[in-house]
Amino acid sequence: MKVALITGANAGIGKEVARQLGALETAEKIYLACRNEEKATAAKAELEARTGRSIFEIVLMDVSDPSSVRAAIRSVRRPVDALVMNAGGIGGREPLALTKDGVTQVFALNVLGHVELLDGLLRSGKLTGTAIYVGSEAARGVPKMRIKKPSFASSSVDEFVSVCNGQFFAGKKGDIWLAYGQVKYLAALSMAAAARKNPELRILTVSPGQTSGTEAPNNFPGPLRVMLKYVMMPIVAPLLGIVHSLETGSKRLVDAVVDPSFLSGKFYASEAKALTGPLVDQSAIAPELEDSTIQDNAWEAVHRFLPRPALLREE
Repeated sequence: MKVALITGANAGIGKEVARQLGALETAEKIYLACRNEEKATAAKAELEARTGRSIFEIVLMDVSDPSSVRAAIRSVRRPVDALVMNAGGIGGREPLALTKDGVTQVFALNVLGHVELLDGLLRSGKLTGTAIYVGSEAARGVPKMRIKKPSFASSSVDEFVSVCNGQFFAGKKGDIWLAYGQVKYLAALSMAAAARKNPELRILTVSPGQTSGTEAPNNFPGPLRVMLKYVMMPIVAPLLGIVHSLETGSKRLVDAVVDPSFLSGKFYASEAKALTGPLVDQSAIAPELEDSTIQDNAWEAVHRFLPRPALLREE
């Protein structure tokens, strides 16, 4: 691994992944893809100080906006050996509100821009090794946190499109955590489809697990944000064994980058009913993840909202 590009690299998991990859002897360039230039500059300075290396370069990119992603790809001058698609979250204060691309905020932030990034790097020949999408156990449900397992009547393209544009919840109260699990599910399926279409690369999904020290609590309103940030995550969750450190969660992703035993097309996350601990192939828990028709349906649904067909090579 000589050159890596990491989205959401100015804080939390993204910045720690940048630090761990930047510490590898083989690393020559780490692109920090960030939306906020001021925060990115501060992160770059911190990473240089911690690693003692001047190999970090800022790429301004808003992954919720495909046009921003396309512009950013043009500024990536070296082929990328490792792509880590990390930026995400529940989509701010209005996760089910629609963007100018006609998709929900939670879908745009977690999926649409990252698929455009992967497609663009493939089209330009700038991805040469491994692409890791940062997934979540929410994609197969987390009962202990009352996050429902995504469930679909047909898993058709049109049904998946209804997740992308929010119509899945038309006429009923939106379930934000279910919506988050759904988009992470569609992303994992889409990455598996892309892996089949590009067998010379490794394209897979890996969950960092429930990780402390991230900016996830900042998406919540005041009292809940304070409770999560200062009580639940640092004190209660560790006692219950449902959270691990920022270093541990990030290392899951770094291990997947450097270890070829993590297979292309797979989705790795914690064991069933767990949020930490060993990584396992999630198809043992949710067999439909290996269904090529469902994978292709998810891939097609996502691309309905991109401005032109992706030029991925066929199998």
